Amino acid sequence: METFEALDGYYGTHNEDARLMSRHGSVEFLTTVRYIEKYLKTGMKILEIGAATGQYSHYFARNGFTVDAVELIPRNIELFKEKTEPGEKTTVYQGNAVDLNFLSANTYDITLILGPMYHLFCEKDKLSALSEALRVTKHGGIVFAAYCIADASIIGYGFLRGNVKALVNSGMLDPITFQTHSEPKDVFELYRKADIDALMLHFNVTRLNYIGTDMVTNFMRETVDAMDDETFALFMKYHFSICEREDLIGATHHSLDIFRKDYYD
Repeated sequence: METFEALDGYYGTHNEDARLMSRHGSVEFLTTVRYIEKYLKTGMKILEIGAATGQYSHYFARNGFTVDAVELIPRNIELFKEKTEPGEKTTVYQGNAVDLNFLSANTYDITLILGPMYHLFCEKDKLSALSEALRVTKHGGIVFAAYCIADASIIGYGFLRGNVKALVNSGMLDPITFQTHSEPKDVFELYRKADIDALMLHFNVTRLNYIGTDMVTNFMRETVDAMDDETFALFMKYHFSICEREDLIGATHHSLDIFRKDYYD
């Protein structure tokens, strides 16, 4: 209940669509779409878990795909439905990522879990959400799981914006290890790649890509927003050239773990 109230309050005042459609926010959106389309084939069925108001769901539905969506927050579901255009093959359900009992196993070719891992704070819930995403995905299907990365927040929110001492004093940041700690009231859970790797050890999957979806973009928002089209196109080419580089990927604010549900003997 505490998590729901925190999320309902946050998304009641925060326009996620506007963030993704700003020039700097579009880097994350364009990168995520680019990698989904790398694996997407005609006739595939898509599930988006934690769809918010449906920015990704509507994009793929308008491009001819059948998309089912699951969203927890009623206000987001209302906005999702309002944005649905005639002819879109979309269905939205209210539900929680940790329990998708109303969806059948081995149903979807592509499963997107682009928001829930941001807002789960105990290992049991994190593993349940990943397990449910895999359960409803076909064998050989692809899952895309997004995470908020700790170090970018420590640098950006902590040091650049002058909040680091408050984070330490509140217990959200260990001043020795710089490990982060979040609770439901904080809305967002932060990860290191090692944390993600540890979660994935529980599952029979093959990682296909691990990418930084925004990389350095959020450290230079004003610069990116001020770019002309030609400069932004060059920036995107640069971004795509580095978004899987292991020596740079830790700088990203958001990451995307892409993995295949392996076949069982």
